[in-house]
Amino acid sequence: MIRCIAVDDEPMALEVIGRYCAKIDSLELKAVFREPVKAIEYITREKPDLVFLDINMPGISGMQLLQTLSNPPLIIFTTAYSHYAVESYDLNAIDYLLKPIVFERFLAGVNKAVTAISTVTATQHTTNALLTSEDQTIFIKSGPQTFQVKLGDILYFEKEGNYITVHLPDKKLLIRENIGDVFGLVPAADFIRVHKSYVVAVKHIVIIEVHQLTIRNEKIPIGASYRDSLRARLGIN
Repeated sequence: MIRCIAVDDEPMALEVIGRYCAKIDSLELKAVFREPVKAIEYITREKPDLVFLDINMPGISGMQLLQTLSNPPLIIFTTAYSHYAVESYDLNAIDYLLKPIVFERFLAGVNKAVTAISTVTATQHTTNALLTSEDQTIFIKSGPQTFQVKLGDILYFEKEGNYITVHLPDKKLLIRENIGDVFGLVPAADFIRVHKSYVVAVKHIVIIEVHQLTIRNEKIPIGASYRDSLRARLGIN
């Protein structure tokens, strides 16, 4: 069962989402919110699997709401405006539904979420079983070549356009992934997201400052929405 919530300042939009969720056995709509701040509090506390999120809302937009979350759930944007689509995918949204939303399109978005959750669960099981130390290796496909890489050698991941650069001590590999998907390659226990474009290896962090950290003389920016989670993860007051 996928635990989901809906956030929208329009009561009719929430009613439609509620009606559609009731038709899908795999969805459990836990709550609906017209006020984004209350939704942020709920998401942080209850950690739902999926959020149906409007973009244009008073006070805090859906984009801003998402950026406040250090470890966001899957997001399906629901909006009347098509021009936010590119930005939504940069934020790793699972889908983008244009109002008025028809049920068939809603169901297609939910199926994407089901697939994503199933993939993450399977990957986590595999990771826990196989990648138990930094001496373990993984295979990374970069262009026509596939490289065997030791986990302990990965310094950080950097998103550049539609690609991610995997930074190693002696080379860089280019892969076509979303930045959030790197946790399907490496164990979350050893890596942490510090910016919308960066995931770093905790063991290679040399210096931490307010707005940046250092890995092997390389300066990595720390995003404002990730600062508190980074300090909490590392036990920094």
